[in-house]
Amino acid sequence: MRLLLVEDDRSIAEPLVAGLERQGYEVAWVESGADALNADPGDLVLLDLGLPDLDGQVVCRRLRDRSDVPIIVVTARSDEIDRVALLELGADDYVVKPFGFRELVARIRAVLRRVGAQEADRPTGLETADGRVVVDHRAHQVTVDGRPVALTPKEYDLIAYLVSDSGAVRPREQILRAVWDENWWGSSKTLDVHVASLRRKLGDPELIETVRGVGYRLVDEGRR
Repeated sequence: MRLLLVEDDRSIAEPLVAGLERQGYEVAWVESGADALNADPGDLVLLDLGLPDLDGQVVCRRLRDRSDVPIIVVTARSDEIDRVALLELGADDYVVKPFGFRELVARIRAVLRRVGAQEADRPTGLETADGRVVVDHRAHQVTVDGRPVALTPKEYDLIAYLVSDSGAVRPREQILRAVWDENWWGSSKTLDVHVASLRRKLGDPELIETVRGVGYRLVDEGRR
């Protein structure tokens, strides 16, 4: 299992690399955001926010835009605004400095187990909503009326979940558990942010209907 550690503080990074290697992980260590974006992300990224060149949130967003690699943020910031922002950028989990090594290893294992289970449960082939929205799971591609739509990994997971039972109302809590995490620790506002982005990218805001007080549903053309 290959990990990418992004940490500019050698006093933290060197013992962390040694400890993770003793746990059986192969660790690549970089000290800047630019090096992180140029490196192979491996199977999981440990990302410090306080980098010397780029803000860690920028690095997190850029990594997530091009890959669905799991990201655990390591931060000295613990306020709610940072946590919500990180989730909206696509982080899978976070630990606050100072942290215990055993806690970090447990979080790494939990995220990797969760990602592995999601991959095993992911359907293959095509799913469609009344022929307009087509999700090709093999190609990891979404089209609307035959037009390819460029989505982030989390946006893809969200539309795929709605398409899997188009026309059905999906409660907010159910969507967060299925698309984000069974033990969701962030604000539910991140769901609204992703729905708003999806509506723009799909080109038809009415495809995703808000059911006030409940959640969202993908509208079948024939049911309008």
